[in-house]
Amino acid sequence: MTSFSSEAQTMSLIAFIAVITVTLLLCVMTGPDRDDLGDFYTGYRSLSPVQSGLAIAGDYISAGTVLGTIGIIALVGYDGVTLALSTALSLVLMMFLLAEPLRNAGRFTIGDVFTRRLPGPAVRITTAAVTLTALLPLVIFQLAGAGDLLSVVLGFDSDGFKTGAIMFLGLLMIAYAAIGGMKGTAFIQIVKTVALLGASLAIAALILHRFDFSLPSLLDAAKRGSGAGDAYLASGLQFGGNELDMISTQLTVVLGAAVLPQITMRMFTARSAAAVRRSMSWAVSTVVVTCLLIAVIGFGAAAIVGHQGIVAGDPQGKTAFLMVSQALMGTDQTTVETLLFTAVATAIFLTLLASVAGITLACANTLAHDLITHGLRRKARLKDSAEMAIARTAAAGVGLVAIAIAAGARHLNLQALLTLSFCIGASAVAPALIYSLFWRRYSRTGLLCTLILGSASAFILMTGSNLVSGSPQAIFPDQDFNWFPFTTSGIISAPLGFLAGWLGTVLHERDPADQRMRYDAVEETILAGTPAANSASVS
Repeated sequence: MTSFSSEAQTMSLIAFIAVITVTLLLCVMTGPDRDDLGDFYTGYRSLSPVQSGLAIAGDYISAGTVLGTIGIIALVGYDGVTLALSTALSLVLMMFLLAEPLRNAGRFTIGDVFTRRLPGPAVRITTAAVTLTALLPLVIFQLAGAGDLLSVVLGFDSDGFKTGAIMFLGLLMIAYAAIGGMKGTAFIQIVKTVALLGASLAIAALILHRFDFSLPSLLDAAKRGSGAGDAYLASGLQFGGNELDMISTQLTVVLGAAVLPQITMRMFTARSAAAVRRSMSWAVSTVVVTCLLIAVIGFGAAAIVGHQGIVAGDPQGKTAFLMVSQALMGTDQTTVETLLFTAVATAIFLTLLASVAGITLACANTLAHDLITHGLRRKARLKDSAEMAIARTAAAGVGLVAIAIAAGARHLNLQALLTLSFCIGASAVAPALIYSLFWRRYSRTGLLCTLILGSASAFILMTGSNLVSGSPQAIFPDQDFNWFPFTTSGIISAPLGFLAGWLGTVLHERDPADQRMRYDAVEETILAGTPAANSASVS
């Protein structure tokens, strides 16, 4: 990989320091200034639909999505584009199916949604466990790759620098979550989204300009650069012709991406049902545009850098965005080109920071609100100030655990952790939300079966996938205990999650009439728009 110029590296370092300063200041200025749960968890629903939509898009477009998807498109072409489209489709389904009922039924966390009609400490505790199981791997995956990415940009290649970068970014994410709360992290997401859109638009425009704004010319050049020939623009290159594996991956992304708790918690910040619809319209539009730009950049990387150059930088192509930016500008950069590369590097840095901060906040919220306040302490309710203190402490605890694991595992390929998060979303969270919001007979037993068996099946099946062993891209590439034939578990575990909820309900339905009556009591709230926050909280 061509090294970046010293001027570009210096400018990037200055930009990173400026970003850290500004974002910390944003958190302090916009974070809760008193011990008020509504302020910490929802920012008093003070964001406009545009701001809320950009924040949702910022949480949704993680560093893994941006860097990983660009790399996949650059390396395997068509299959990478379908992955990007599945990512956008997941948020579209959220907008039309779940966003408004979620906002109406919930207050602070998805535990509030579940206990709206199925109260009980077991539901709260299980929800917290599933949330942590889904989100902690996502934080670890993004932190573990941060050290390598920053070392590429800044030119420091020592192990000490990479470990230090992971620790520093982890401490920053703790500060953002603990100080800023929902509103503070929302503004960081907004800044990140605007910066990423601007940088991606500029690089995509330069790529198209290189090929006279001719998409066929770009695709032909990408096909040649990929080294795969016609297979590059056909289905199956990523999965070796295994169509079921491709279907499993698309199903997992479509069902799992938009229901992860760091996304659903943003629904609770909308002022009204109408506001959440407008917010989701902005979010979906932003994500679709970003995915289109990502596709252009991925094809541009294949066409300009080439397969061998991309793999030399990173076998999974995570540095393809930076590499194509460098290749477009050459080694003898003008001041404008240096500033543009700095903008790209800064956008990627912001994406890393904002993504891990939002996920950390979701973990802290469920620990404080679901597990401790309503799960373990039903008889002795905590004061708001105590719950906020617990949430901030939980952010530090989650962050420190993630830092320790990410620093220790940074030499490994942790793609399986990202996939595991989506699989749990598709297999446990999505079925539980759909049943809870729309099925009258759904019982507490059914909900617990959905959450537990859906998560367990996803975890067990993923341990046997080729992302864990038996392939060069696995966590343990030198070992082979691969027994599951698919890359993701969604094709098996998602139906199992739905089936577990149905069986748990019909086989252990003590009082069907009572279940229907409970749903009838909240149906108008969930579907007609009466916000749950205005009603008494249910544990």
